[in-house]
Amino acid sequence: MSDFDPGRRRFLGHLGLLGVGALGAGSFLSACASSASGPSDKTSGAVTIQSNLSSPQAKTAMEQLVADFNKQGKGTATLNTIASETFRTQLPTYLTSANPPDVYTWYAGSVANDYASKGLLLDLSDVWQGLGDYPQSLRTLSTDTAGKQVFVPMNNYWWGFFYRKSNFAKWGVQEPKTWTEFVALCQTLQGKGIPPIGIGLGDTPWVASAWFDYLNIRINGAPFHRGLLAGKQRFDDPKVKAVFTKWAEVLPYFDPKGKAYPFQEATTALLAGKTGMFLIGTFFADAAPKDALGDLDFFRFPIIDPAVPVAEEAPTDGFFASAKTANPAGTKALLSYFAGVEAQEAYIKSSSGIILPANPKAKAADSALVAKGKAMLDDAKELTQFFNRDSSDALQPTADTALTKFIDKPDQVDAILREWQTSAEKVFKG
Repeated sequence: MSDFDPGRRRFLGHLGLLGVGALGAGSFLSACASSASGPSDKTSGAVTIQSNLSSPQAKTAMEQLVADFNKQGKGTATLNTIASETFRTQLPTYLTSANPPDVYTWYAGSVANDYASKGLLLDLSDVWQGLGDYPQSLRTLSTDTAGKQVFVPMNNYWWGFFYRKSNFAKWGVQEPKTWTEFVALCQTLQGKGIPPIGIGLGDTPWVASAWFDYLNIRINGAPFHRGLLAGKQRFDDPKVKAVFTKWAEVLPYFDPKGKAYPFQEATTALLAGKTGMFLIGTFFADAAPKDALGDLDFFRFPIIDPAVPVAEEAPTDGFFASAKTANPAGTKALLSYFAGVEAQEAYIKSSSGIILPANPKAKAADSALVAKGKAMLDDAKELTQFFNRDSSDALQPTADTALTKFIDKPDQVDAILREWQTSAEKVFKG
């Protein structure tokens, strides 16, 4: 959402000063009482955590964090891990149920603010009183329109075109910087019998939104993009059609099998050399063998119009809590723990290690990949979150429908955009 955009930039700049590195599937906020003091009175009753972090490494890392918290003597937590897509669709039901889970893994920005505006989220302002090391930008990103902090951030990560260095070397190709170079790369790979672009739309159709987001911010700029997602622009605007016209230039280079399987299988195809590159967030590495991480590299989404300030997708993950929790003190003690150095560094070590910790004193993984990702975000003029994070969970299905239709039938773009605008209007009016 546009109200958060200045803060995102300052947030990553602050991280850069502290050498936080880059993605580290372990940038979870850990807040040992010493590093993130918050409510510390002993509580009774287990706090339930509903988590969408279902990939094996992330799930194991969360289980370890919960076990570590339970040893602190400041409360007890139990973890319930749900498949990410099930979690996404069920989250509104969780939050509005009579006896909801206490804590949820999810997103900062407009999504959290939307739930807060409905009175569904717990006020975490007193937790933030113990997070004095966190930059103001992160506080802003975690604050609702009423001025209350409702979110505790855990990590930040980047999106890019990921590939295996050994495969690019074998194929004799290099990273492109411009759209023209990108198209030429696709042509070269296709000529070698390699589907150039991986995609994973089966069960995870939201992956296509990364293409829409990036093309829109590269062609029309981040301010227009945020305005569009806030209902201040129209999806049937000629500027939006220009996004799809550009996208159509590379549709012939998408892996045709990618429409049938989710991003996890698209990851497997990339690692096996069955596709050339994959536009995805660093979370995909949680589904990759650790011995493959050293062979991974990425390049930024190519520049299309040099006059448009460069923006990058840099989503922020973390936690919010139900306003109906029966144990607010225990919930806040857990979130204070998650906000600290110890927990975030422990999460990084247990996971794929490719995320940026939210706590500015926590260290990320020491790798060239992480350093490169951090540098890309530091260089960006603006940062966006992701389609649903900059709009709402309710608007995401309208994108899923429109974008998958376009990939199947690009010649029907005008009708698709009209339908998308109609669907979006219903969401905004609702």
